[in-house]
Amino acid sequence: MPPFQAEEEVLGKAYDSRLMRRLLRYLRPYWPKMALAMVLLVVVSAAGLLQPIIIQRAIDDGIMAFHAQISGNTLDPVQVGALRSQMARRVAGLSFVLLALMTLGFVANYVQTYLLHWTGQHVMFDLRQEIYRHLQGLALSFFDRNPTGRLVTRVTNDVEALNEMYTGLFVGLFRDVFLLVGIVIAMFGLSPYLALVCLAILPLIGGVTVLFRMRIRDAYRQVRIKLARINAFMAENIAGMRVIQIFHREEAQARQFARVNREYYDASMVQLMIFATFRPAIDLISTGAVTLLLWFGGLKAMEGTVSLGVLFAFINYVQQFFRPISNLTEQYNVLQTAMASAERIFQLLDTKEIIPTPAHPRSLPPRLRGEVEFDHVWFAYQNDDWVLRDVSFRIEPGQTVALVGHTGAGKSSIISLLSRFYEIQKGSIRVDGIDLREVDPAELRRHIAVVLQDVFLFTGNIRDNIRLNRTEMGDERIREALQEVGALSFVESLPGGLDATVTERGSTFSAGQRQLLAFARALAFDPSILVLDEATANIDTETERLIQAALRRVSAGRTTIVIAHRLSTIQHADQIIVLHKGRVHEVGTHQELLALGGLYYDLYRLQYQQYQEVAGPAEVHSAHSRAAQ
Repeated sequence: MPPFQAEEEVLGKAYDSRLMRRLLRYLRPYWPKMALAMVLLVVVSAAGLLQPIIIQRAIDDGIMAFHAQISGNTLDPVQVGALRSQMARRVAGLSFVLLALMTLGFVANYVQTYLLHWTGQHVMFDLRQEIYRHLQGLALSFFDRNPTGRLVTRVTNDVEALNEMYTGLFVGLFRDVFLLVGIVIAMFGLSPYLALVCLAILPLIGGVTVLFRMRIRDAYRQVRIKLARINAFMAENIAGMRVIQIFHREEAQARQFARVNREYYDASMVQLMIFATFRPAIDLISTGAVTLLLWFGGLKAMEGTVSLGVLFAFINYVQQFFRPISNLTEQYNVLQTAMASAERIFQLLDTKEIIPTPAHPRSLPPRLRGEVEFDHVWFAYQNDDWVLRDVSFRIEPGQTVALVGHTGAGKSSIISLLSRFYEIQKGSIRVDGIDLREVDPAELRRHIAVVLQDVFLFTGNIRDNIRLNRTEMGDERIREALQEVGALSFVESLPGGLDATVTERGSTFSAGQRQLLAFARALAFDPSILVLDEATANIDTETERLIQAALRRVSAGRTTIVIAHRLSTIQHADQIIVLHKGRVHEVGTHQELLALGGLYYDLYRLQYQQYQEVAGPAEVHSAHSRAAQ
């Protein structure tokens, strides 16, 4: 099972004090609003607790008192009318008190709900910002090992799970405990005997609650496992949809998804059945408590030791008593989800896989000369599985240097190390004589532009994709960059020009058009060092001709490093470095390396023969003529 999927199956503890203390820190900036929300919650709960007392007073001191005085005394119609008016005023006064109390409770509930969700949303905003900033600072080696979907889940699903805890669990727990304590105090204040009758069902509630927690924990875990498998299956199949359709595997994959989907459905139904059983069980116990209350309370009322108003208040309190019990039990599920999400979020935030920045970094000049030197560099992505072995070479300022070699020779690794996306294990890399480890990586990267084979375009428009939110870059500079790479006419032909819509990854553009935009993006920032990582591998001959012409213009005055698969595109390089199995095998110009008759000569001859077989002698001659121009 993949590591990210296994992680989804780890449930952890239902409550972790260490995690809870850390979660509470995010509330510190908003504690005045949270404190006010708590105070208002007390007001709301107190209003609910006082409601049965007021109704009890209206029944006993108003309605029942009126009937008691009429039945116990011989009164004339005038006295009865006066007594009725007196009791009606008392009942009306209590009714208005009840209305005012409920209105106060409504206003307090509205304000506390707003404050609570306002605080929760701000905490979630802060947490998402912290996660995103942290992700931006992590080394590329971290992203090499962690699937994109897993990281997106941290920022979305896991943060949302915490939102439910902040807005519901903290305050809900306080409210429910306050209500339970308040109800018990009120019941004992009214009648200790009836209070004990009502609390006699507590062992039964405890048994049902423990059983529910045991069942729901396992059911919740199974739902998470099945959902993780659905997410993994969907992500993999959407990414590989082209292969599925080419090999006509739609039906087979649909059947496989149906099995995974059925497993999730079955697990969800088990969880649903547990919840569907628990709530009716609590309601049944509540009805049993009311039945006992009516039985014993009715007898006491007939004996005259308990008033009708007190009996009504008890029935009301019993109905209120079971609501927080049900909420507290279900909040266990919320707490469990939140703890699991917090564990994963903090595991991500505690990841310190970053490229270290020196305590006192050296400053780079506004413009680098572009001298690059690798000095006995050893590098491995994992342990001692060396990708580069004792690599040494020097690039003079303004030179165009090509890196060639078989797949896995270490070409792209050299580019990544130059941008300091990874840390070398041995040796040193210097730019203008300054060791990269002495420079802030962010400052170094401002002087380097990289054009990759797989161009990434952001959703938005062409202007924003070229300037990358650098708002001080004007349209004039953008148009100059587009003109330099021969892409201006293509952009101006689009509806909206620079405002033309770019869909996800630039899917509506051809590979050549995306590559031209990537070149324009790199040149718009006017880098001291330009890196092309097989940037012409997936484009047609005409677009390659445009790019080669543009490269001859833009390479002037800056160091250019080219990783090339087609050797015909780098014949004019000032220096060609041939890599083999992580080592520098040969260095020289195109003609020098051909004369040497080594690895470069073999690579060139192999490509020449392959091209001759496919294109024919006439086209080969034409291609070589273009390369020599």
